[in-house]
Amino acid sequence: MRKYIIATCIFLMMLSSQLISGEVNIYSHRQPFLINPFLNKFTEETGIKTNVVYATKGLAQRLKAEGKNSPADVILTVDIGRLYIYDDLDLLAKIESKILDENIPDHLKSSDNKWFALSKRSRIIVVSNERVKVGEISKIEDLADQKWKGRICSRPGSHVYNRAVMASLILALGEDRAEKWARKFVSNLARRPQGNDRAQVKAIYEGQCDISIINNYYFGKLKYSDDLKQRKWADAVRLIFPNQEKGDRGAHINISGGGVAKYSKNKDAAISLIEFLSKDASQKMYGAINFEYPVNPRVETTDELKSWGSFRSDKVRISEIAKITQKAQKIIDRSGW
Repeated sequence: MRKYIIATCIFLMMLSSQLISGEVNIYSHRQPFLINPFLNKFTEETGIKTNVVYATKGLAQRLKAEGKNSPADVILTVDIGRLYIYDDLDLLAKIESKILDENIPDHLKSSDNKWFALSKRSRIIVVSNERVKVGEISKIEDLADQKWKGRICSRPGSHVYNRAVMASLILALGEDRAEKWARKFVSNLARRPQGNDRAQVKAIYEGQCDISIINNYYFGKLKYSDDLKQRKWADAVRLIFPNQEKGDRGAHINISGGGVAKYSKNKDAAISLIEFLSKDASQKMYGAINFEYPVNPRVETTDELKSWGSFRSDKVRISEIAKITQKAQKIIDRSGW
């Protein structure tokens, strides 16, 4: 009898391994060089091959058009707004996973377990080391102060990163106060909104402005760039994690995240990939490779990120930010950001 039980267990283990073997097809908004190290490690550990279709936009519409014939198994995105589009279009499958329940806090996943945050990034304030005194700015609301007129640079407000910031301000302040902030912020700009986050740090270095808002990981990319000029840009600024005072909400957080495609033909393998990305080793890689923060509360931030300063995160449900991005965009349009 015991031999029979052992043989049965071995058979079931072999069957389980076969079920999650094969290939996983990924639709990714995340650049290949950023996710390939994770995918290579995943294949090494599981034997599951990964195939990636990368695009900055249009993948949700493609997935919807493909319907049940879609080859996609996993969706990976770089912003909660983009991830929420897939959910809103009913393109994601509900996942039952104890691993994901344990590894990802409730406020960083959908209430019905259709998508999950996989890494965090903070939208932070960067200022000139020479032209902005320590303590002059402590929260993002301070950027509406008239004293900064002609001293702020920004990428366009319609970019998903800034749209999420605007949404977080609506949740924190209400629509009326958030719009007043946006109008005053725009009146303080040194130039029309343009360029990416790196370009804002460059503008501070060149003296075009003194203040900007960027994702924290861009500082790391500049600091360790192969281009000596970009390292000089990073040396010219310091970081401010906003809204840290007692009783305040904490710094705005955005995410990279993912989910399983609704019509995935390889759901077990797809779930295993999402689980893999939430585990300790992968969470540490997010920090080491892209200067992002772990979502898994048991995983420590890298030493490099710790050296930039500790901070409290806004604990608002990330899905609430995604739900009001259209309201945020209307304020951005009306304010001219």
